[in-house]
Amino acid sequence: EVHLVESGGGLVQPGGSLTLSCAASGFTFSSYAMSWVRQAPGNGQEWVSHINSGGGSTYYTDSVKGRFTISRDNAKNTLYLQMNSLKPEDTAVYYCAKQSGAAIRLDGRNNYDYWGQGTQVTVSS
Repeated sequence: EVHLVESGGGLVQPGGSLTLSCAASGFTFSSYAMSWVRQAPGNGQEWVSHINSGGGSTYYTDSVKGRFTISRDNAKNTLYLQMNSLKPEDTAVYYCAKQSGAAIRLDGRNNYDYWGQGTQVTVSS
C-alpha cells in the first residue's frame, strides 16, 4: 500500500522558515510526479508546488514563488518543501500528494491518487 507521511510542520513567526518532508513508500517513488497541496481554514485545497519524477521540472503557485522550493531525493524516497519568508497567509495544513504520472500537468487535470495525512503549518506572531 502507498504511504505518504509528512513531517516538519509547526508554529513559526512571520518571516521565518520551515522545511517539510514527505517520506514515501509502497511505490516506485522515482517514477512519479509529486505535489504539495495546502488547505487553509475556510478554503478549498490549493496546489502549492509540483515536481516531476526526476526533479528537473518544478512549478509553484504565484503566491509562493521566490519563497518556497520543492525538491526530492529519489534515492531516499523523500519529497521536501523548503519554505522561507513565511507569511500568515501560508497558514494551512500541507499535504504531500502523489500524482498518477511522471510528468507535471498544469491544465487542471493533475490526478493526485494518494495523499499523506497532512502537517499543520501555522505562521503567527
